[in-house]
Amino acid sequence: MVRILNTWSDADRAYMQEAIALAERGRGHTAPNPMVGCVLVKDGRTIGRGYHHRYGDLHAERDALAACTEDPAGATMYVTLEPCCHHGKQPPCTDAILAAGITRVVVGATDPNPLVGGRGIALLRAGGVAVEAGLLEAEIREQNRIFLKYITQKRPWVSLKVAMTLDGKIATADGDARWVTSAPAREFVQRLRGQRSGICVGAGTVRLDDPMLNCRAAGYKDPVRILPDSAAALAPESRIARSAGEIRTIVAHTDAAPAGRLERLRACGAELLPCAARDGRVDLPDMLARLGALGIDSLLLEGGEALNGSFVAQGLVDEYYFFIAPKILGGQDAKTAVGGPGFAKMADAQALDIRSVEQIGPDLLVHAYPKK
Repeated sequence: MVRILNTWSDADRAYMQEAIALAERGRGHTAPNPMVGCVLVKDGRTIGRGYHHRYGDLHAERDALAACTEDPAGATMYVTLEPCCHHGKQPPCTDAILAAGITRVVVGATDPNPLVGGRGIALLRAGGVAVEAGLLEAEIREQNRIFLKYITQKRPWVSLKVAMTLDGKIATADGDARWVTSAPAREFVQRLRGQRSGICVGAGTVRLDDPMLNCRAAGYKDPVRILPDSAAALAPESRIARSAGEIRTIVAHTDAAPAGRLERLRACGAELLPCAARDGRVDLPDMLARLGALGIDSLLLEGGEALNGSFVAQGLVDEYYFFIAPKILGGQDAKTAVGGPGFAKMADAQALDIRSVEQIGPDLLVHAYPKK
């Protein structure tokens, strides 16, 4: 049983806040592992700081121990997530903590990974370490929301991103969408792409825009490009197909896809992902389950309106990023952010919990979660 403390000292909070800031440095580089930060304190002095830099590298606890400026025996460790107690890419952090002589460990959040799930805390306590848990837990769970969903459900976290005018249009009637928002907003989106494992658009968007769907933000890798394309109609001459040998590209299709098309895409370097069909199209829940099995823990959904509508209608979106440009486009045939049949009644509309509203250049960014 993990003891949760309801009161903490100002120093405890400050050290854990620093650990959270350290963890944030790993955003976009640790997937499918969590972001974790760690601070070591002895006699009121910080003697070591660390974080999980990228997948496969040292975990935060071992990184902090390696950075210690003096003997950590008798120190207190502040770590955002429960220390692991199993062998993976790295050995158990609980072993390193016990070997270092740490006497107190303050944990932000317990790890729901079935390989951990409280066992790390139990092992430390069995070794004589005083362990307290729950400090700034809500903030840490928010930081690691992608990991928490993926480790418990084996489904990718879905972030829907929309760039639209103030009257809700994402493109003109003939598809012109360059550019809805400003350069600063587009730079933000590039970083968002780099922080997700995959990026997903519909076949119609590819035909109309011929995008690359890569990440142009410095320091990040390209996300896996994922195309729900039931008939595998992606043109071999498209930029995505021509670069499929350089940037990992997955085409999700149904049994309706002709064998010749599949072979042409395979020859381009694309991976083929056969999925169940729903109403003649790729069944999106089945696609997400198959992507999760491939280790893809997060998706940035960039539409267009038909694919957005399908994800929203089926309750598959975990968070929304609405970029709103101070423009009025008008036009009854202009493209809207979320298409499809929509909800029949206002009472049935997807309600949102707005977490933040900020100005980026001349545009507004609304970040929201669906109310369950």
